[in-house]
Amino acid sequence: MYLKSYKELIVWQKSILLVKEVFILTNMFPNSELYGITAQMRRAAVSIPSNIAEGYGRKSRKEYSQACSIAYGSSLELETQLIIAKQLQLAEYKSFQSCETLLEEVLRMLNVMRRKLLLPEVNNK
Repeated sequence: MYLKSYKELIVWQKSILLVKEVFILTNMFPNSELYGITAQMRRAAVSIPSNIAEGYGRKSRKEYSQACSIAYGSSLELETQLIIAKQLQLAEYKSFQSCETLLEEVLRMLNVMRRKLLLPEVNNK
């Protein structure tokens, strides 16, 4: 199946939803964190779909896999920041649930995607 755009990728769509949820969550954080963990979490979240899209536009599968690896790294960065924010009780415990669930899905999909991109390309003619 050929995709016309990165926007058709489920992992990209889920990561866009994750960005939205991170912004909603971080809006609950104290104003004192606006330039601290709030900004870091937002940057990490935005980096995920951005790198997926950038990788989609690359010329080779290797470059695409590398961009997916960067997105994966940003996902792990965000996961760590969520853990820290939760332990610091920057928002109610249940407020983190949506971000954590989406992030788990995105991490799984990116991991599979990276591995598949590194497999030899099969020519279906």
